[in-house]
Amino acid sequence: MPTVRAATPSDGAAIRDMLAAAGLPTADLSASAVEFLVAETNGALVGVVGLEPHAPAGLLRSLVVLPQARGLGVGAGLVSALEQNACSRGITRVVLLTETAEAFFTRLGYVSAERASMPPDILATAEFRSLCPSSAVCLFRDIPSS
Repeated sequence: MPTVRAATPSDGAAIRDMLAAAGLPTADLSASAVEFLVAETNGALVGVVGLEPHAPAGLLRSLVVLPQARGLGVGAGLVSALEQNACSRGITRVVLLTETAEAFFTRLGYVSAERASMPPDILATAEFRSLCPSSAVCLFRDIPSS
């Protein structure tokens, strides 16, 4: 199983490359406060997930697992680590938009919701305002405090 750790500045180019290759938004990354976690095996990144905190909610940004690491629990491990990190920072709800991974997140306990029902700080993000199309499904999960 890969090691999950907080991304460092030296991971930035690899993270952007992974996101771009997966067709995920990168345009606002320098302007938003997205904190990334990465999964690595033998020093090579095989997955990434981001959290844009807006306590008490957080926006899950851009989960990517490279093809060679899929089916090994890397994605679920990254989401679990993100949720633990979010909880430790007082975030009680994780929200996301997806066009392709609804079934994956549903298996992890996320439920669908109307976009308009999300907290105002989440609705004000670039992801909700303009980066993700209206066809994207809005999902959330309330994170129990530890």
